[in-house]
Amino acid sequence: MSYTHILVAVAVTPESRQLLAKAVSIARPVNARISLITLASDPEIYNQFAAPMLEDLREVMREETQDFLNTLSRDAGYPIEQTFITYGELNEHILDVCRKHAVDLVIYGNHNHSFFSRASCSAKSVVSASQVDVLLVPLAKE
Repeated sequence: MSYTHILVAVAVTPESRQLLAKAVSIARPVNARISLITLASDPEIYNQFAAPMLEDLREVMREETQDFLNTLSRDAGYPIEQTFITYGELNEHILDVCRKHAVDLVIYGNHNHSFFSRASCSAKSVVSASQVDVLLVPLAKE
């Protein structure tokens, strides 16, 4: 089966390069589009007493996440169509992006680190509610 639009769930970690490489290996032969989605950390979980600074902190964290996505995209060796930075439940955003952007494959990483543990749980939700294929890529533990 050939895919036309692949959505890769990434995190601000080196393993994201491995996931993107997998997506590129699937997309290149059929000239499929690739988009990236990630969760941004919400500063409210860090310190409820820093309310006046939360907006600034949220913006800094979003900029850092966007910088990472820009670097990942630039180094991919393949065009990245779009990037999405989300807050909250990753699975809900993935389902929404799949519907709105004609995504037909979602790629997740799978190991026991914080983001990818949540992503694996999200993957179960996406698999059960989605109309698209989901590929879980095993990632080596460091």
